[in-house]
Amino acid sequence: MRHATAQVVPARPSIVIVTTDELVGPEAQAHLAADYDLHILQTWNELAGWIKKHTPGAVLLDIDVIGEHPDVGVSALSELRSAAPELVLVALTRSNSRSLRHKALDAMVDEYFVAPINFEEVRIVLGRALEKRMLEIERQNQQSQEAEQESCGELLGASEPMRRVYEAITRVAQSNSTVLIRGESGTGKELVARAIVALGPRAEKPFVSINCAALPENLIETELFGHERGAFTDAKEARAGHIELAHTGTLFLDEIATLGLALQTKLLRVLEDRAVTRIGGKTARKIDFRLVAATNEDLEQMVQTGRFREDLYYRIHVIPIVVPPLRERPGDLALLVDHFLRIYCRANNKPLKQVESEVMAVMEEYDWPGNVRELENVIQRLVLMNDSPVIAVKDLPQPMLVASNASQEAILIPEEGVDFDAEMDRIERAYLVAALNRSGGKKSAAAALLGIDSQRMKYLCRKRNL
Repeated sequence: MRHATAQVVPARPSIVIVTTDELVGPEAQAHLAADYDLHILQTWNELAGWIKKHTPGAVLLDIDVIGEHPDVGVSALSELRSAAPELVLVALTRSNSRSLRHKALDAMVDEYFVAPINFEEVRIVLGRALEKRMLEIERQNQQSQEAEQESCGELLGASEPMRRVYEAITRVAQSNSTVLIRGESGTGKELVARAIVALGPRAEKPFVSINCAALPENLIETELFGHERGAFTDAKEARAGHIELAHTGTLFLDEIATLGLALQTKLLRVLEDRAVTRIGGKTARKIDFRLVAATNEDLEQMVQTGRFREDLYYRIHVIPIVVPPLRERPGDLALLVDHFLRIYCRANNKPLKQVESEVMAVMEEYDWPGNVRELENVIQRLVLMNDSPVIAVKDLPQPMLVASNASQEAILIPEEGVDFDAEMDRIERAYLVAALNRSGGKKSAAAALLGIDSQRMKYLCRKRNL
């Protein structure tokens, strides 16, 4: 079944009922036809054909008539929900089975009715559900419009550092100048490269991306420059390299600083001549391409230490764009968390999860050494590994909790509060027991460990029955 992508609920929504029960039709007509465009179908195939041409506001599916077992009907509910997340989905059945009801709810139905069905109640419930869904769609449309103002290509963020990146992308996109994208690992350097291409005249041309750090040194040369047949033992046939494949388009060299000096020399020649000679070849091929490079290294330091050619540095350092780390993007974290939650909840057919305010406080304090890539991984993990509709502080990765003052506060004082006197008593007893254990039961030695006098130690031990 195709994915439905309705963005608005029409003034008179279409309601589709799928059932073979002859009693349902007249009741539905009497209670629903005045407010809705009503369609009564008998089979799953009829529904699939109807949805290919129309977008219903709601589907009422009699799961008893889909297949020979109600579980088949539940599977149909899941398929419908996956195909049309915005659809109001109602399950109808004659079974009072609790397990069936739970399965239907797991399939994310909005409502569940057991026969005999009161269609006046259905009318009221549908009205509320459709109104709620319309408000959700309006909110999503508004969020999409806001997101367009807070994004550039696949980059997302409204902070001033990111706006400067967007401005730089817009300025360089129409040119053919070489761009060097700089930033820490995980900041989205390739997304910047793709945004530059998407806004420029080479948008429909090849975009060839190669991570120079991901290939072994003995393969990187042939990957970049290609080879002729017989150039080496395994060269059974001629093969174009990535530079050649980027003809008329864009070549993106990620982690360019990892290239060895010999390859830097060959790349410099290609950039000067705009021509490439395959390994084992004698003829240079003219190549029309734009170079966009990226690195997280200090190239200036590498030039000083002789690890990066100075002439190549000046060749690629024409227009630098610096992508800020996540910790230097005030206000963007909440946008990104919401963005990734929507992506991974939708991808895993889960209701959109909420995030406790304490969780955001912990995340704001965290340094995010892996930047946006690390954040995306954390959100994906929280969606997949947590069945609760709300993400709490306790669900966060341990390193993040250890690094956060906010998490320590949330752990010390949970939402329901604490009994302060009881907590103090517990802590005092724990210290006394630990000191006595360390000193072999000698109270004078335990008192010295705790920095109190012997008389007070004896008093506390009597108080705690130790």
